[in-house]
Amino acid sequence: MTQARRRILVTSALPYANGPLHLGHMLEQVQTDIWVRFQRSRGHECYYVCADDAHGTAIMLTAERLGITPEEQIDRIRVEHAKDSADFAISFDNFHSTHSEETRRWSEVIYERLKANEHIAARDITQAYDPEKGLFLADRFIKGTCPNCKTPDQYGDNCEACGATYSPAELIDAVSALSGAKPVERESRHLFFRLPLFADMLREWIDSGSLQGPVANKLREWTDSELQEWDISRDAPYFGFEIPGEPDKYFYVWLDAPVGYMGSFEDFCSRSGVNFDDFWQIGQDTELYHFIGKDIINFHGLFWPAILHSAGLRTPTGVFVHGFLTVNGTKMSKSRGTFVNARHYLEHLDPEYLRYYFAAKLGAGVDDIDLNLEDFVQRVNSDVVGKVVNIASRCSGFLRKGFDNRTSATVSEPALYERFVVTSDDIAKAYEGREFSRAVRLIMELADLANQYIDEHKPWQLVKDPEQSQQVQDVCSTGINCFRMLMIYLQPILPSMAERAAVYLNSTLTWEELPRQLLNHNLAKFKPLMQRVDPKAVKAMIESNQVAEKTTAIDPPAGKAAKTGKSSEAASISIDDFQKVDLRVARIDAAAAVEGADKLLALQLDLGDLGKRQVFSGIKSAYDPESLVGRLTVVVANLAPRKMRFGVSEGMVLAAGEGDTDIFLLSPDSGAQPGMRVT
Repeated sequence: MTQARRRILVTSALPYANGPLHLGHMLEQVQTDIWVRFQRSRGHECYYVCADDAHGTAIMLTAERLGITPEEQIDRIRVEHAKDSADFAISFDNFHSTHSEETRRWSEVIYERLKANEHIAARDITQAYDPEKGLFLADRFIKGTCPNCKTPDQYGDNCEACGATYSPAELIDAVSALSGAKPVERESRHLFFRLPLFADMLREWIDSGSLQGPVANKLREWTDSELQEWDISRDAPYFGFEIPGEPDKYFYVWLDAPVGYMGSFEDFCSRSGVNFDDFWQIGQDTELYHFIGKDIINFHGLFWPAILHSAGLRTPTGVFVHGFLTVNGTKMSKSRGTFVNARHYLEHLDPEYLRYYFAAKLGAGVDDIDLNLEDFVQRVNSDVVGKVVNIASRCSGFLRKGFDNRTSATVSEPALYERFVVTSDDIAKAYEGREFSRAVRLIMELADLANQYIDEHKPWQLVKDPEQSQQVQDVCSTGINCFRMLMIYLQPILPSMAERAAVYLNSTLTWEELPRQLLNHNLAKFKPLMQRVDPKAVKAMIESNQVAEKTTAIDPPAGKAAKTGKSSEAASISIDDFQKVDLRVARIDAAAAVEGADKLLALQLDLGDLGKRQVFSGIKSAYDPESLVGRLTVVVANLAPRKMRFGVSEGMVLAAGEGDTDIFLLSPDSGAQPGMRVT
């Protein structure tokens, strides 16, 4: 039965323009892209847009540290993000930036509508302020000792040691993570979206079927308790859009980030002739879907639909939430080489390996997805190469040698072919419901049937008897027609391989052409469609991405101890030897990743009367450089300078731990000052 043509707009969450894409980003984009490609293959009008999330204090500070403008920072990152996505065959109709005139205009339009509807409130709030940097501090830019368990060096909203939550004002000996200065309290007038007024509307929307069950239940926890007004403003200096009529006030990044969906789509519409209003105005016969991670459901499930409702715009048809990505059963790790950037993966492996593996694991729920690297190799090689490609490679040789690359004029196994056709409804239902793992299972069951058919008829034996020539052509033609249907089903997952298959088959691979058979049809010369995954390439990817060094030392000191490789147990030293080590308190004035090094941060240290030092430290896997600025640590001040290809390292910071993210910089108690001797 022919399905009515649908008009669909799809988005995936906007990656933050402050660093490269990693495989966690690709999980979401691949999931979205598979669903979009399926809709298009069914003949629907389906658009897929995305953008970089380009605003916020973090981007402003990163640009400042790099000595460039925020605009230069986000433009550079956007080019990198777009290329990474394109190389993973992500079929965006548009990839834009929230720092665009379209997003600015729509943010202002929506704000003015909220204000006119009396859904904006204003009041003074007290915030922590950094007197040295001259800006208000978000909770994550404040550090101090936990008021509950007394663990030092905790962020301003929760303790990683005991799990307690608190306000920054409750921290003991709180300091700015940006400058090390003691924050002071200042009042500032802020603007709030009156979210509690939308409690009933949100309950109705949550119950509408637009969300997965677990997501709806989570959102009900908020609506069943007292909703809070949402602060949508930030004070200057801030990189973003200034709020109309509010000098030195800027839209909070999470206000204009989802508006970026609209901005990207409008930019696309201006070039394509598609009617923007058809997809954003109420009452249109169109659909709108957002694919997101489970960490941002409150923004997309509460704030966003309430804001759209107030502004007189349509709410999403559905918000599809997925879980996080783990690798080999654990959180992604830089030291184990499993925190893999998209570009780093692409330097070693075919992106369609990962597209297939994600599809084979993805369901419609919010469970985390594990990339087990051994299973990854086995699954791709067994399924895609060993089953699907194997059908074409087995049959193509016989048709080329004996039949001039031409298929039979009649169908020899109509029952088998009909089985492939009738399964299309179940496969389509699985794709539509985002049950990609079920779709893959159904497709591989058909691939097994085709291979069994070929094994039973043994064309390699039939070809030895000239009288069986027609049967050889019939068997191999049936195999090729089965292969064609498998590639139609797999096209949303493996679009590049499908393109190569279409060239060989000399045929389009569209869903509506499933019943058509390639009878008396000329094929092109067969070329390999996909190589097997080489385990050595996977190993090379991990090893090259690995932070091999488990301590913060740049290199072991020259001499015998560095070369023997004997027991790591430290030899005894005398007190006189120990007293030769000059340990000093240092303040980290700046920290940045070292270009060309996987594990190093370049730290600019202030040692008081001893002056300024640059130290390279292998702690990149454990610390965000921004979080180190202003922090006090301990440094070996009399270590001989070491010339490296990145520059000169003038000391060594001290840390404890096993490596990976388990590295902990030594920090003196509060009251210590740069240059103090550690005794």
